[in-house]
Amino acid sequence: MKYDFDRIIDRRRPDAVKWAVGENELPMWVADMDFATAPEIMRALQQRLDHGIFGYGDIPEEWYDAYRRWWSSRHGFEMEREWLIFCTGVIPAMSSTVRKLCTPNENVLVQTPVYNHFFSSIVNNGCRALESPLICRDGEWSMDFDDMQRKMADPQTTMMILCNPHNPVGRIWTREELAKVGELAERCHVTVISDEIHCDITAPGTEYVPFASVSETCRRISITCIAPTKTFNIAGLQTAAVCVPDENLRNKVRRALNTDEVAEPNAFACGAAAAAFNEGGPWLDAMREYVFENRRFAEEYIEKNIPRIGFTKGQATYLMWLDISALKGAGGREDRVSDLSGDFADYARRRTGLFVTAGSIYGTKGENYLRMNLACPRSMLEDGLERLRQSADGYAAGSV
Repeated sequence: MKYDFDRIIDRRRPDAVKWAVGENELPMWVADMDFATAPEIMRALQQRLDHGIFGYGDIPEEWYDAYRRWWSSRHGFEMEREWLIFCTGVIPAMSSTVRKLCTPNENVLVQTPVYNHFFSSIVNNGCRALESPLICRDGEWSMDFDDMQRKMADPQTTMMILCNPHNPVGRIWTREELAKVGELAERCHVTVISDEIHCDITAPGTEYVPFASVSETCRRISITCIAPTKTFNIAGLQTAAVCVPDENLRNKVRRALNTDEVAEPNAFACGAAAAAFNEGGPWLDAMREYVFENRRFAEEYIEKNIPRIGFTKGQATYLMWLDISALKGAGGREDRVSDLSGDFADYARRRTGLFVTAGSIYGTKGENYLRMNLACPRSMLEDGLERLRQSADGYAAGSV
């Protein structure tokens, strides 16, 4: 294989958020990968470093061209140059947009369980997070359009943050589902922010649907947040984009990002993004094959060795959504555990050193789930799954 995803890279250092853990702990929580980024990106960064001058920068044309070519060739969506605005990150873009477009105490709709920082972007800017829980039937997650319509119809609901593909349940929303979201939002005068940061991490042979590509309605009411950071493991370079086709809406977003000073690139941000989209395709394809083989391996291991735990068969992201509801009341804990996911996650870390994320932080419907990161070398995944098995067995037996 051209790229070595089996290589173990020592990340135990104070400035690595994921790996700021105890000596015997294994972090499989936060959504970054334990793979080195594409060598094509590293070459571009080295060339920029060798230049030796790192003064104020601007957005080069190659940055716009790279985004447009990638979304055209990979996702069948033709973006105009003027639709794109540079931003330091998807969450800064969301936070700035909520603050600019919403009035304090207005509702921002989210579909729970959902990425926890959506709540921060809403609440920290004086608004209310209004949850429209997803429906789960036989391990399959879907949107509750009746509930969504009722909540969008509230005059206090002015915005929705859509996760497309969805984190943590791993759903790729269909064109029909997204069209329905757009129709409801337009009818109720709701602006949609679509977080599409996980869009390139889909099962081999599958594709996601950009929300703004679905219809003229979706295009007109949408603000799409995109980036190479999750896909190529370069979150620390702080490089992202916001795509806003509607001119009036785009002017408001541009003002929001500039007011909050999150629209200027560092010396490496634009070059890294351009290298990722212009040259990183082969690396991405190989990474997807590896990660989804990891997912297959994890599913088989859990079915065979940890029957108390179920899972959602994710179509996208490198995150596994684990159902631990069968452990409810295990080991005589029924009367003293209000948050199963939090209690089990704490137990697993204390007992085996496995650090996974409690589903309760993702809102309603997450209380009986865990999120586990599969983007790591196979040997690390095998270690994590064995720790998960030990944790489940010990928890069920009532061990402390």
